[in-house]
Order: sequence, then C-alpha cells, then structure tokens
Amino acid sequence: MRRRVGSTPASFRQSLLSCLFFLVPMLILGFDYPDDCYFDLDNDMWCRDLGDGRMQVGVSAFGVKISGNYFYMCRPKSVGTELEQGKTMGVVELSKTVVTIKTPVSGAVVEINEALEETPELIHQDPYGAGWICVVQASNWADDVTRLAHGDTLVQAAERRMRLEPIDDWIKP
Repeated sequence: MRRRVGSTPASFRQSLLSCLFFLVPMLILGFDYPDDCYFDLDNDMWCRDLGDGRMQVGVSAFGVKISGNYFYMCRPKSVGTELEQGKTMGVVELSKTVVTIKTPVSGAVVEINEALEETPELIHQDPYGAGWICVVQASNWADDVTRLAHGDTLVQAAERRMRLEPIDDWIKP
C-alpha cells in the first residue's frame, strides 16, 4: 500500500485526538468534572486517587454552586478518624446554615487541608485543587468505587443529578 508523502494515517490521527481529549476538562451542563476524579453524585463530593490507597476528597463544583454561599468554615473529622462511605466526614458553615458533608470513600483520615482553617473560600475558588478537604487512606475501595460515577457512567448520571435541582440560568442546556 502506498501512502502520499506528508499524509498522516487515520489511526494516528484518531490516537492523537483521543490523547488531546484528556487534556480538556469534562464539562457537564457547564460544570467541571475532572477525568481523574470519582464522584458521589448523591452528596456532591469527589475523590481522587493519590496512589498507595490514599484518596483526596472534596466538594464538587456543582455542590459548591448549589450551596449558594461561600463556605465560612470547614471542619473535617480529625486525622485518625475512621470514615464510612456516605457517612459524615465533617461540617461546613454556609451563610446561616451548618451542614454535614459526606465522604465518598471509606477509610481513615490521614491528612486535612489546614489551609481551609484560614481560607475556607478555597473550596469555592478551586474545588478540585487548593479547596480539597482531606486525604483518606481507603479501606474498602473495591466496594466503594462501585457506588461512584466515573468515565462512561458520569455524564448521564451527573446530568440526571443536576436536573433534580431547580433549573435556573446556571445550568447550561
């Protein structure tokens, strides 16, 4: 088979495009859902594998938006506390409300984001970066991951979850 000089094989082009796809964050109805995170959509929380069974945990961008206000205080459970998926991992104070936040992963808290003591607004400003809440040493990841949205299951499940909230101009069609 002869190829024209300067032509690029279709398989190479497709491979290159799929690599570039991962460089762009996934947007679902206008909200960022990073590819390296697993999402507990019922509680609007995420976790990210840091390696060695350690999972970084935070509030999703959608969860931040529906909170409606800045986080005035974030108090996660202390280092050493055992957590169970879907159960309370801490409390946050919003404008006039204190609410519990639920962990997307079971295990022991091994680190808390101490920057949130002074600047809890980091959760709003950078929910998947500087606004992470704690790191958990996962104890039951094989079971926990089955209840989290990621990859192919994420788009449909996230859209379904977001549409449960009053649709306003902040949800993109």
